[in-house]
Amino acid sequence: MAQYDSYSPYIAGTSSLEAVNTLFRKVYQYMALGLVLTSLTAWLTASSPAMIRMFYSSQTPLIIVAVAEIGLVIYLSATIAKHSASTSLLLFSVYSILNGITCSVVLLVYTSESVYTAFLSTAGMFGAMSLYALYTKRDITSWGSFLQMGLLGLIIAMVINIFVGSTAAETVISVIGIIIFMGLTAYDTAKIKALADGIGMNDDEAAGKIAVIGALSLYLDFINLFLYLIRLFGKRRD
Repeated sequence: MAQYDSYSPYIAGTSSLEAVNTLFRKVYQYMALGLVLTSLTAWLTASSPAMIRMFYSSQTPLIIVAVAEIGLVIYLSATIAKHSASTSLLLFSVYSILNGITCSVVLLVYTSESVYTAFLSTAGMFGAMSLYALYTKRDITSWGSFLQMGLLGLIIAMVINIFVGSTAAETVISVIGIIIFMGLTAYDTAKIKALADGIGMNDDEAAGKIAVIGALSLYLDFINLFLYLIRLFGKRRD
């Protein structure tokens, strides 16, 4: 998960409701941009025989892309305070394109109906949790430690199941993954809201950076929620 401590030099004063709303519009716009880039790249990759041969003739190309993705998201999260908002948005866009290449396997493995259904279900669940976080009076930011522990346990279980190959375990992992990323959607939304409440009203640069890192966090929540849903309910191609 992205951390926000690096923004402390930018936070000062209390934003107006209009400023908070403006920040969230940017967050969701950037997130939507990332999803569009990922979806378009995945479709172009899965639709092109040349691209399929390039990335699926051996494991090496996809491994290189996956490593580049991980490195880029870590770099962006750790150094965003050093970059301009426009540079951060560019890096996020590059990450979204790379993720589209790796996500193209979903279009090759699952039927179009399953992909559409999973995407719409993800959008509905994501929207519900994000709205809940925006309007609830509960302190959702307190969920952080629990969700981080759950995410770590999920990753460990997934690694173990790679060697075990249990279908039942895969089902349980998918269910738990859905629950965790629904919680993370609410948590990340609440975290962005907490940050938005403290941004200086005229600090557009800090707001732009927080919008990018917030969009990245919510984008990752959406993508992971989608992947767990399609693993659980998706119908594979014959």
